[in-house]
Amino acid sequence: MGRVDQHLRSIGIELPDVSAPLANYVSVVLHAGTATVSGQLSRGAHGLVTGRVGEHLSVEAGREAARLCAINLLATLRAALDLDRVERCLLLSGFVNAPQDFADQSTVINGASDFLVEALGEAGRHARTAVGVSSLPFNAAVEVAASFAIR
Repeated sequence: MGRVDQHLRSIGIELPDVSAPLANYVSVVLHAGTATVSGQLSRGAHGLVTGRVGEHLSVEAGREAARLCAINLLATLRAALDLDRVERCLLLSGFVNAPQDFADQSTVINGASDFLVEALGEAGRHARTAVGVSSLPFNAAVEVAASFAIR
């Protein structure tokens, strides 16, 4: 077990098993020292967190959904490589299923950002995009994708 996996275990995080993509894409692309992870939905032990943040879900519930996305992001990355190879999260892109007048996308996506820093330390700090969208696949509350520099 690697250093990152040991740290995750010490903070009570068990990364879930990952499934194959449901469409014509790959979960992770490894190229030229970079790992790009496809968008991960807000799926946890109790299923997919669905609905519009700010309408059906509170901002805090949205933050928790974004955290789930980041957990799934690391699980997907770990299926492709040893997490100890991660040098830095370069970019996190977060999408929040929300009404048109919703303005707390950054607060929601902080759930993913905070988790990556908790899990990876300084290597988890990243550039970021947080946007609101009118819908996500399967009515998911949040979707997060990321790119990582790897050894």
